[in-house]
Amino acid sequence: MIAQLPSVFLGAPLAHRALHDVKRGRPENSRAAIRAAIAAGYGIEIDLQLTRDDQAMVFHDYDMKRLTGQAGPIRGLASEQAQAVALAGGDGEGIPTLPEILELVAGQVPLLIELKDQDGAMGPNVGPLERATAAALVGYSGAVAVMSFNPNSTALMAELAPNIARGLVTSAYDPAEWPLSAATCDHLREIPDYERAGCSFISHEAPDLERPRVAELKAQGAAILCWTVCSPKAEAKARKVAANVTFEQYLAAHPA
Repeated sequence: MIAQLPSVFLGAPLAHRALHDVKRGRPENSRAAIRAAIAAGYGIEIDLQLTRDDQAMVFHDYDMKRLTGQAGPIRGLASEQAQAVALAGGDGEGIPTLPEILELVAGQVPLLIELKDQDGAMGPNVGPLERATAAALVGYSGAVAVMSFNPNSTALMAELAPNIARGLVTSAYDPAEWPLSAATCDHLREIPDYERAGCSFISHEAPDLERPRVAELKAQGAAILCWTVCSPKAEAKARKVAANVTFEQYLAAHPA
């Protein structure tokens, strides 16, 4: 049986990488940004990367330079080392682990977790990050869902954590914007792996929401989320298709 996306994910908008604002000391995916999102009553979207010792860290980029000022792949560090690397623009806090963030959120708001592709080409070389994620989620009682651009990652989560709702992060896959082959982009663009991965939702690139395949999935009962809207105008347009939005750079209104 496919785990359905909890209805709470279709309520309050989802803060992209939590409610980040470095001008206010809240870096992306930081504890400060998580606390701010909870205080504002938003759902939260976070990203996971893997360390050298196969631990799930709440961090977006593969290289640490943009978010910490320290160059090099996060995959090259052990988890304790990553935790000691301060996030740029914050109060000195280091990169958090997934278990830390789960303890912080503690079911107060819905948590949407994106597993970043570890294969490098959306292929089948996955496993350590998915296992670390599934292990961390054992016993977590809050509203949570997992997703990935890599359908092999989502499919593996179906095996490791079958009771947790799963989805695909989907896109127009313009080859000029992706470090992928044209053939891979052509394949993923049509979202062919939705059923294979046991999904109940997608989070689709907002400007591409009018794609026929999105309408087809919606008609079949898929919950449609989207990424990432950056203004009320963009949100209003996205909501013509999507049941909820992932947002940043403004404060999305809560639904009446």
